[in-house]
Amino acid sequence: MATKSRSDMRVHRHERIRKTLTGTAARPRLAVYKSQKHINAQIIDDTAGHTLVAASSMEKDLKAKANAEGAKAVGKAIGERAKKAGVTSVVFDRGGFRYHGCVAKLAEGAREAGLEF
Repeated sequence: MATKSRSDMRVHRHERIRKTLTGTAARPRLAVYKSQKHINAQIIDDTAGHTLVAASSMEKDLKAKANAEGAKAVGKAIGERAKKAGVTSVVFDRGGFRYHGCVAKLAEGAREAGLEF
């Protein structure tokens, strides 16, 4: 039996999470992706298949890095943009990553900006 890489295991965890977690028009999904250099967040309506709002540490106006402070800035940005789009409540999709460090800080920043989950 071949061994799985860490990224393969993360994808498997994400697939397992996504079996039960879906975003609706009333309560869209806040999806998080974290790479070595950046962190991205999207608010997605799965029933329509559309991304409503997105934020990333790659945006020049955020000037965020892939650390806890940068993740919190991305979380605040996605929370503010979601409020402008009329989204107040979301379902949090951690993308197979542990709810720890950057992922937890992004969630904390989004909550501070007014998102409920």
